[in-house]
Amino acid sequence: MCMKACTGGAAVQSGNWRPRRRPKCRHDFYSDLNAQKINQQRAPNATPQFSRAVFTLFTTAMIHGLSALRRVHAQNVPARLLTWSFAPLRLQVPLVRRLQTQRWEPLRPPNPADLPKPRIRKIKPPFTRRKWVRRVAVISALLGTGFLIDRQFYASSITRSLRTFKTGILIGIDYKINFRPHPPLANSIEDLHARNAQRVFDLLKHNGGLYLKIGQAIAMQSAILPPQFQEMFSQMFDDAPQNEWWEVEKVIQEDFGKSVEDVFNVSFTHEGQDGRGIMEKTPRASASVAQVHWARLADGREVAIKIQKREIASQVGWDLWAFKVMSKVYTWWFKIPVYTLVPYISERLMLETDFENEADNAEEMKGLVSAEPRLNGRVYIPTVYRELSSKRVMTAEWIEGVRLWDKEGITNNWKGGWRHGSPGAGGNQLPPIPQNAKIDTHAPEDATKHGFFKPDRNSWRGKDGRGGLGVSLKTTMNTIVDLFSAQMFLWGAVHCDPHPGNIFIRRLPNGQPEVVLIDHGLYIRMDPKFRHQYCLFWKSLLAFDNATIEDIVSSWGVKHADIFASATLMRPYQGGDNSVMAELKKGSKGKDQAERAFEMQAKGRDAIKLILGDDAKFPRELLFIGRNLRIVQGNNQFLGSPVNRIKITGLWASRALIESRDLSVSQRWTNWIQHLRFRCVIALSDVVFFWSKMKQLVGVGGGMEDDIEAQMKVMAKDFGVELNHGIFEG
Repeated sequence: MCMKACTGGAAVQSGNWRPRRRPKCRHDFYSDLNAQKINQQRAPNATPQFSRAVFTLFTTAMIHGLSALRRVHAQNVPARLLTWSFAPLRLQVPLVRRLQTQRWEPLRPPNPADLPKPRIRKIKPPFTRRKWVRRVAVISALLGTGFLIDRQFYASSITRSLRTFKTGILIGIDYKINFRPHPPLANSIEDLHARNAQRVFDLLKHNGGLYLKIGQAIAMQSAILPPQFQEMFSQMFDDAPQNEWWEVEKVIQEDFGKSVEDVFNVSFTHEGQDGRGIMEKTPRASASVAQVHWARLADGREVAIKIQKREIASQVGWDLWAFKVMSKVYTWWFKIPVYTLVPYISERLMLETDFENEADNAEEMKGLVSAEPRLNGRVYIPTVYRELSSKRVMTAEWIEGVRLWDKEGITNNWKGGWRHGSPGAGGNQLPPIPQNAKIDTHAPEDATKHGFFKPDRNSWRGKDGRGGLGVSLKTTMNTIVDLFSAQMFLWGAVHCDPHPGNIFIRRLPNGQPEVVLIDHGLYIRMDPKFRHQYCLFWKSLLAFDNATIEDIVSSWGVKHADIFASATLMRPYQGGDNSVMAELKKGSKGKDQAERAFEMQAKGRDAIKLILGDDAKFPRELLFIGRNLRIVQGNNQFLGSPVNRIKITGLWASRALIESRDLSVSQRWTNWIQHLRFRCVIALSDVVFFWSKMKQLVGVGGGMEDDIEAQMKVMAKDFGVELNHGIFEG
């Protein structure tokens, strides 16, 4: 090729090069000739000049690239090339937009001042297995360390609280989604209740400690819960697990600063040591927060040593905090006003773990009973030995007696001899241990029998072991109702855990029963104003004084007096207008079974709101007083309803209004007249009671308490509550 001719013979200098028309060479001649022939064949009307221009543009683009077209000035292109004709459409589209008509200039960098502020780009590091393994190892180490610290120093309190939150939130979500006539994630509402009852039961059993105490408190009031919960909570009264002996030694060492042997001056062998007593390492009973060991001190006194489980002191604060949090969440979530009651309940439960408080309650009750001639000699409170007691250890006299649930042991014939009472009756010291005394092997089923030294004092049962105290159930139950009525209406100090396990029966030498009350940890105090209101309320209930009832319950923040009256009497109140009951019975027609079941459950939830009303005014003491009344009713029902419980309670309420020390002489005379009138009115209840006894004797009824339960079942069903048989059995 002719390089000089092709370059136009011009020297190329950097910076001042300009494109210009170069002279033709022989290569251009042949190129133009070929292009002309082709263009004439394709476009007969195209001129040679137009064809040459098209060929020039095409050749330049092929050799130098499309960017070289920018260096071709528009003047070198014929005007016909600036448009492209579409003959069929007769449209002309200008191509000048696709050509750069300006002179080529090099790119210039932008002014730095016009640029935006630079930003640091986050670059994600690439995935590496070693890095994630290290992270997992660190997290596992932290969690494991936290678990060990929680277990060693906090008695697994944090783990228990997290388990509570998980279960509580799961139950709340389950009810929020499925509590409706046709649950989307459950077969029925009964299935929903069953699985959540199992969750609650597993939580209480797994956590143990104070959770068992809370579960037992709920079980006492489980009548307002669905039947699935009632059935599950009936298992909450089984014996709790026992602590190991080294944990018992640790508690005594921490509270007294000395070993068990030095504090109680005992040994742990059957023969004992000179000048020392003996003590059993295996507990005789184990409850949710404490366990009881038998011991005979060096001076011959037999004592019950109640030792708090070591983990309770660390767990109680966390457990009550978790209880408050979940109550707050449920109050907000389900619009049920229960959180305002939680602080008072937590305070009572906290005091129950303080054994010094229990000793104070026991000594106070012992003094009140001794000063009341109607109860002195019928009721006995064990003596507490303060010198051997602390906040977590309480030592009291050992009680030999028959539990209230042993009906045969109470009523079977006495075989202990004429003018003799059962061991320890009347506060007498237990007889000394004979040399050939057999060891009492009565112990919890899950405890080993090794290390039991307490002598067998069951000779009064006879050789066949079938003897009993030979006392009347009516006299026994009458004493129990008198005791707790005096606590409510006369003294204002109420024992709130009177279940059959806390009541012993002994036989006095005169053949009368003696009631022994133990476990004085859970008490409530009633101020004089509230106690006076409660006495007047009970008296008005039995006299059908609706105006007085309405005034009293309104001051307590309760909206519907007839509902609260029925809850207090634990039988349908017949003196109200029954407007609420009539309203609740409406709207059930035309609905299927699932919808009716859901409606019943919703009514039960609404009934709680109706009873509480203004929760700010509601007396917190009524929660535990109601618990006491329910357990006493259950005890009476369990023994076959031997007494007219409602009449006895009402008479104590009326007498307390007369015996109030704050009354003037005129008020006292007025109350005496009203009391006599009240006795005439309440005598009508004896007719109902004797009619129930007659049906019971001929085998067509179970007693007055069973009749009341049947009536309560009908009433409770209208509120969406299903009561199972035996729910009142304490």
